[in-house]
Amino acid sequence: MYEIDPERLDLAREFKANPHGRHSGELQRVLNRMRSPYDPHRFVLIMTERHRAWSLARLRPGIYPGIDPVPGHRFETREQAEWAIFKLRWRELTGRDLPIE
Repeated sequence: MYEIDPERLDLAREFKANPHGRHSGELQRVLNRMRSPYDPHRFVLIMTERHRAWSLARLRPGIYPGIDPVPGHRFETREQAEWAIFKLRWRELTGRDLPIE
């Protein structure tokens, strides 16, 4: 399985600058790993108000997975939500916090 190099902060900056759209091949590999369907407890975003508010949740494992909201994570833009989930996934997969705000 692809391992994310925690020293590749350039990839995190690339994602933050352009969370939607085309990414470099290396960033796409990072995103594929982060979004792996093999992680039964992965973070997901929920749109709580149509195009106005997003919240963070975790998938429950199982054949018919549900979601468990993560309290205290509400976002007013999709970009804020995507960046927050990227940082959480980065920490889970590399063991390091991103020093980029």
